[in-house]
Amino acid sequence: MAGFWLGPRATLRGYRLHGFDSVGSTNVEAAQAAQQGDAGEVWFASLEQTAGRGRRGRPWHTNRGNLAASVLVVPEAGPAEIATLGFVAGVALSAALRRIVPDAVLRTGMDGADFAGGRIALKWPNDVLADGAKLSGMLLEAVRQTDGRTGVVIGIGINVVIAPEGLPYPATSLRALGIETSAEAVFAELSEAWVDAYESWNGGRGLAVILEQWRHAAAGRGSEVVVKRDADVVRGIFEDIDDSGRLIVRTPGGERVLITAGDVHFGTTASLRMSG
Repeated sequence: MAGFWLGPRATLRGYRLHGFDSVGSTNVEAAQAAQQGDAGEVWFASLEQTAGRGRRGRPWHTNRGNLAASVLVVPEAGPAEIATLGFVAGVALSAALRRIVPDAVLRTGMDGADFAGGRIALKWPNDVLADGAKLSGMLLEAVRQTDGRTGVVIGIGINVVIAPEGLPYPATSLRALGIETSAEAVFAELSEAWVDAYESWNGGRGLAVILEQWRHAAAGRGSEVVVKRDADVVRGIFEDIDDSGRLIVRTPGGERVLITAGDVHFGTTASLRMSG
Protein backbone atom coordinates (compact mmCIF):
# COMPACT_ATOMS: atom_id res chain seq x y z
CA MET A 1 0.00 0.00 0.00
CA ALA A 2 1.20 3.49 -0.82
CA GLY A 3 2.57 5.46 2.10
CA PHE A 4 -0.11 8.13 2.39
CA TRP A 5 -0.65 9.87 5.70
CA LEU A 6 -3.18 12.33 7.10
CA GLY A 7 -2.16 15.71 8.42
CA PRO A 8 -2.23 16.10 12.22
CA ARG A 9 -5.48 18.09 12.39
CA ALA A 10 -7.24 15.62 10.09
CA THR A 11 -6.08 12.80 12.33
CA LEU A 12 -7.22 14.69 15.43
CA ARG A 13 -10.67 15.22 13.90
CA GLY A 14 -11.00 11.45 13.37
CA TYR A 15 -10.66 11.25 9.59
CA ARG A 16 -9.75 7.83 8.22
CA LEU A 17 -7.62 6.96 5.20
CA HIS A 18 -7.39 4.17 2.61
CA GLY A 19 -4.25 4.44 0.45
CA PHE A 20 -3.55 2.63 -2.82
CA ASP A 21 -0.66 2.26 -5.21
CA SER A 22 -3.17 1.90 -8.06
CA VAL A 23 -6.96 1.85 -8.19
CA GLY A 24 -9.69 1.99 -10.79
CA SER A 25 -11.31 5.07 -9.28
CA THR A 26 -11.06 6.63 -5.85
CA ASN A 27 -14.55 8.05 -6.36
CA VAL A 28 -15.91 4.55 -6.95
CA GLU A 29 -14.22 3.32 -3.78
CA ALA A 30 -15.74 6.19 -1.81
CA ALA A 31 -19.18 5.73 -3.37
CA GLN A 32 -19.16 2.04 -2.49
CA ALA A 33 -18.32 2.92 1.10
CA ALA A 34 -21.26 5.37 1.12
CA GLN A 35 -23.61 2.71 -0.26
CA GLN A 36 -22.52 0.38 2.54
CA GLY A 37 -23.51 3.00 5.12
CA ASP A 38 -20.14 4.55 5.94
CA ALA A 39 -20.62 7.58 8.19
CA GLY A 40 -18.06 9.60 6.22
CA GLU A 41 -14.98 11.67 6.99
CA VAL A 42 -12.86 9.11 5.18
CA TRP A 43 -10.30 9.61 2.40
CA PHE A 44 -9.33 7.31 -0.47
CA ALA A 45 -6.00 8.24 -2.09
CA SER A 46 -3.96 6.64 -4.86
CA LEU A 47 -0.76 7.17 -6.83
CA GLU A 48 -2.48 5.97 -10.00
CA GLN A 49 -6.06 5.85 -11.22
CA THR A 50 -6.97 3.76 -14.27
CA ALA A 51 -10.73 4.19 -14.67
CA GLY A 52 -11.60 7.60 -13.26
CA ARG A 53 -14.25 9.95 -14.58
CA GLY A 54 -14.31 13.71 -14.82
CA ARG A 55 -17.20 16.08 -15.39
CA ARG A 56 -19.91 14.95 -17.80
CA GLY A 57 -18.52 11.41 -17.85
CA ARG A 58 -15.20 12.37 -19.45
CA PRO A 59 -12.28 9.97 -18.82
CA TRP A 60 -10.04 11.03 -15.93
CA HIS A 61 -6.83 9.00 -15.96
CA THR A 62 -4.29 9.71 -13.26
CA ASN A 63 -0.72 8.95 -14.35
CA ARG A 64 1.43 7.15 -11.80
CA GLY A 65 2.98 9.59 -9.35
CA ASN A 66 0.13 12.08 -9.62
CA LEU A 67 -2.51 12.26 -6.91
CA ALA A 68 -6.05 10.92 -7.11
CA ALA A 69 -7.97 11.43 -3.88
CA SER A 70 -11.62 11.33 -2.85
CA VAL A 71 -13.17 12.30 0.45
CA LEU A 72 -16.55 10.98 1.59
CA VAL A 73 -18.62 13.18 3.88
CA VAL A 74 -22.21 12.78 5.07
CA PRO A 75 -23.22 16.33 5.98
CA GLU A 76 -26.31 17.35 7.90
CA ALA A 77 -27.42 19.68 5.13
CA GLY A 78 -30.03 20.00 2.41
CA PRO A 79 -29.51 19.57 -1.36
CA ALA A 80 -28.88 23.28 -1.99
CA GLU A 81 -26.15 23.42 0.63
CA ILE A 82 -24.62 20.12 -0.48
CA ALA A 83 -24.34 21.48 -4.03
CA THR A 84 -21.90 24.12 -2.76
CA LEU A 85 -19.33 21.62 -1.48
CA GLY A 86 -17.37 22.09 -4.70
CA PHE A 87 -16.48 25.59 -3.49
CA VAL A 88 -15.34 24.11 -0.18
CA ALA A 89 -13.08 21.72 -2.09
CA GLY A 90 -11.77 24.56 -4.25
CA VAL A 91 -10.91 26.71 -1.25
CA ALA A 92 -9.20 23.76 0.48
CA LEU A 93 -7.25 22.75 -2.60
CA SER A 94 -6.19 26.31 -3.32
CA ALA A 95 -4.96 26.73 0.26
CA ALA A 96 -3.02 23.45 0.15
CA LEU A 97 -1.36 24.27 -3.17
CA ARG A 98 -0.44 27.78 -2.04
CA ARG A 99 1.59 26.18 0.74
CA ILE A 100 3.42 24.06 -1.84
CA VAL A 101 3.89 26.49 -4.75
CA PRO A 102 6.13 29.46 -3.87
CA ASP A 103 4.64 32.82 -4.75
CA ALA A 104 7.39 33.85 -7.14
CA VAL A 105 7.17 35.12 -10.72
CA LEU A 106 3.55 35.46 -11.79
CA ARG A 107 2.32 35.08 -15.35
CA THR A 108 -1.10 36.10 -16.63
CA GLY A 109 -3.94 33.71 -16.08
CA MET A 110 -5.66 31.11 -18.21
CA ASP A 111 -5.09 32.10 -21.83
CA GLY A 112 -4.79 35.74 -20.78
CA ALA A 113 -7.36 35.90 -17.98
CA ASP A 114 -5.66 37.85 -15.21
CA PHE A 115 -5.85 37.02 -11.53
CA ALA A 116 -4.25 38.97 -8.73
CA GLY A 117 -4.32 36.49 -5.89
CA GLY A 118 -0.99 34.76 -6.57
CA ARG A 119 0.19 31.88 -8.72
CA ILE A 120 -2.65 29.56 -7.68
CA ALA A 121 -6.14 30.51 -8.89
CA LEU A 122 -9.58 28.91 -9.00
CA LYS A 123 -11.36 28.54 -12.35
CA TRP A 124 -15.11 28.19 -12.13
CA PRO A 125 -16.58 25.69 -11.59
CA ASN A 126 -14.02 23.09 -10.55
CA ASP A 127 -10.43 23.62 -11.75
CA VAL A 128 -7.32 24.94 -10.05
CA LEU A 129 -4.74 26.81 -12.12
CA ALA A 130 -1.04 27.41 -11.54
CA ASP A 131 0.48 30.24 -13.59
CA GLY A 132 -2.64 30.06 -15.75
CA ALA A 133 -2.48 26.35 -16.64
CA LYS A 134 -4.65 23.60 -15.20
CA LEU A 135 -3.00 21.87 -12.27
CA SER A 136 -5.96 20.17 -10.64
CA GLY A 137 -9.61 19.31 -11.13
CA MET A 138 -12.52 18.20 -8.97
CA LEU A 139 -15.71 16.14 -9.29
CA LEU A 140 -18.65 15.87 -6.86
CA GLU A 141 -21.03 12.93 -6.72
CA ALA A 142 -23.97 12.35 -4.37
CA VAL A 143 -24.85 8.89 -3.06
CA ARG A 144 -28.18 8.14 -1.38
CA GLN A 145 -27.63 5.97 1.67
CA THR A 146 -30.07 3.34 2.95
CA ASP A 147 -31.00 5.47 5.97
CA GLY A 148 -32.01 8.34 3.68
CA ARG A 149 -28.96 10.49 4.27
CA THR A 150 -26.83 11.79 1.40
CA GLY A 151 -23.19 10.86 1.15
CA VAL A 152 -21.09 13.24 -0.91
CA VAL A 153 -17.93 12.12 -2.67
CA ILE A 154 -15.50 14.87 -3.67
CA GLY A 155 -12.87 13.59 -6.09
CA ILE A 156 -9.67 15.58 -6.59
CA GLY A 157 -6.88 15.02 -9.09
CA ILE A 158 -3.57 16.87 -8.91
CA ASN A 159 -0.79 16.76 -11.51
CA VAL A 160 2.21 16.16 -9.26
CA VAL A 161 4.80 14.75 -11.67
CA ILE A 162 3.26 15.02 -15.14
CA ALA A 163 0.45 16.85 -16.93
CA PRO A 164 -1.71 15.16 -19.57
CA GLU A 165 -0.97 16.05 -23.17
CA GLY A 166 -3.24 16.82 -26.11
CA LEU A 167 -5.73 18.89 -24.12
CA PRO A 168 -7.58 21.90 -25.62
CA TYR A 169 -6.18 24.12 -22.83
CA PRO A 170 -2.80 24.58 -21.08
CA ALA A 171 -1.97 22.09 -18.33
CA THR A 172 0.95 21.86 -15.93
CA SER A 173 2.32 19.83 -13.04
CA LEU A 174 4.12 20.64 -9.84
CA ARG A 175 7.29 19.17 -11.34
CA ALA A 176 6.96 21.43 -14.40
CA LEU A 177 6.73 24.34 -11.97
CA GLY A 178 10.08 23.27 -10.53
CA ILE A 179 8.64 21.69 -7.40
CA GLU A 180 9.86 18.21 -6.51
CA THR A 181 7.44 16.64 -4.08
CA SER A 182 5.40 13.47 -3.72
CA ALA A 183 1.70 12.71 -4.06
CA GLU A 184 1.76 11.57 -0.45
CA ALA A 185 3.11 14.91 0.80
CA VAL A 186 0.60 16.85 -1.31
CA PHE A 187 -2.21 14.71 0.07
CA ALA A 188 -1.20 15.44 3.66
CA GLU A 189 -1.44 19.18 2.97
CA LEU A 190 -4.81 18.67 1.26
CA SER A 191 -6.22 16.69 4.19
CA GLU A 192 -5.29 19.53 6.55
CA ALA A 193 -6.72 22.28 4.34
CA TRP A 194 -9.93 20.29 3.87
CA VAL A 195 -10.56 20.25 7.63
CA ASP A 196 -10.32 24.04 7.79
CA ALA A 197 -12.59 24.66 4.81
CA TYR A 198 -15.18 22.01 5.67
CA GLU A 199 -15.49 23.22 9.24
CA SER A 200 -15.82 26.82 8.04
CA TRP A 201 -18.62 25.71 5.69
CA ASN A 202 -20.39 24.21 8.72
CA GLY A 203 -23.24 22.44 6.96
CA GLY A 204 -23.77 25.43 4.67
CA ARG A 205 -24.10 27.96 7.48
CA GLY A 206 -20.67 29.35 6.65
CA LEU A 207 -21.18 29.39 2.89
CA ALA A 208 -20.78 33.18 2.63
CA VAL A 209 -17.28 32.92 4.14
CA ILE A 210 -16.32 30.12 1.75
CA LEU A 211 -17.61 32.00 -1.31
CA GLU A 212 -15.70 35.12 -0.30
CA GLN A 213 -12.51 33.07 0.00
CA TRP A 214 -13.25 31.56 -3.39
CA ARG A 215 -13.72 35.02 -4.94
CA HIS A 216 -10.33 36.16 -3.64
CA ALA A 217 -8.68 33.26 -5.49
CA ALA A 218 -10.82 33.41 -8.65
CA ALA A 219 -9.26 33.55 -12.10
CA GLY A 220 -10.75 35.68 -14.83
CA ARG A 221 -13.02 38.09 -12.94
CA GLY A 222 -13.61 41.03 -15.23
CA SER A 223 -12.31 39.10 -18.25
CA GLU A 224 -13.91 38.02 -21.48
CA VAL A 225 -15.56 34.63 -21.10
CA VAL A 226 -17.42 32.07 -23.16
CA VAL A 227 -19.54 29.48 -21.36
CA LYS A 228 -20.71 26.41 -23.26
CA ARG A 229 -23.89 24.99 -21.79
CA ASP A 230 -25.79 21.93 -22.96
CA ALA A 231 -28.22 23.91 -25.08
CA ASP A 232 -26.40 27.15 -25.88
CA VAL A 233 -23.33 29.35 -25.54
CA VAL A 234 -23.16 32.49 -23.36
CA ARG A 235 -20.62 35.18 -24.24
CA GLY A 236 -19.65 38.22 -22.21
CA ILE A 237 -17.66 39.32 -19.15
CA PHE A 238 -17.20 37.19 -16.03
CA GLU A 239 -18.57 39.63 -13.49
CA ASP A 240 -18.78 37.61 -10.25
CA ILE A 241 -20.44 34.64 -8.58
CA ASP A 242 -23.72 35.07 -6.71
CA ASP A 243 -24.53 34.01 -3.15
CA SER A 244 -25.18 30.41 -4.22
CA GLY A 245 -22.05 30.13 -6.37
CA ARG A 246 -23.60 30.64 -9.80
CA LEU A 247 -21.41 32.35 -12.39
CA ILE A 248 -22.60 35.84 -13.37
CA VAL A 249 -21.87 36.78 -16.98
CA ARG A 250 -22.69 40.24 -18.33
CA THR A 251 -23.44 39.95 -22.04
CA PRO A 252 -22.48 42.60 -24.63
CA GLY A 253 -26.11 43.76 -24.46
CA GLY A 254 -25.88 44.37 -20.72
CA GLU A 255 -27.89 41.35 -19.58
CA ARG A 256 -26.69 39.57 -16.44
CA VAL A 257 -26.91 35.81 -17.04
CA LEU A 258 -26.65 33.34 -14.15
CA ILE A 259 -24.81 30.13 -15.04
CA THR A 260 -25.36 26.97 -13.00
CA ALA A 261 -23.21 24.60 -15.09
CA GLY A 262 -21.04 24.81 -18.19
CA ASP A 263 -17.54 24.77 -19.68
CA VAL A 264 -15.77 28.09 -19.18
CA HIS A 265 -13.19 29.58 -21.56
CA PHE A 266 -11.25 32.75 -20.80
CA GLY A 267 -9.00 35.16 -22.64
CA THR A 268 -7.55 34.03 -25.96
CA THR A 269 -9.65 30.87 -26.04
CA ALA A 270 -12.78 32.91 -25.34
CA SER A 271 -11.93 35.39 -28.13
CA LEU A 272 -11.52 32.56 -30.62
CA ARG A 273 -14.80 30.99 -29.58
CA MET A 274 -16.60 34.35 -29.67
CA SER A 275 -15.48 34.85 -33.23
CA GLY A 276 -16.36 31.29 -34.20
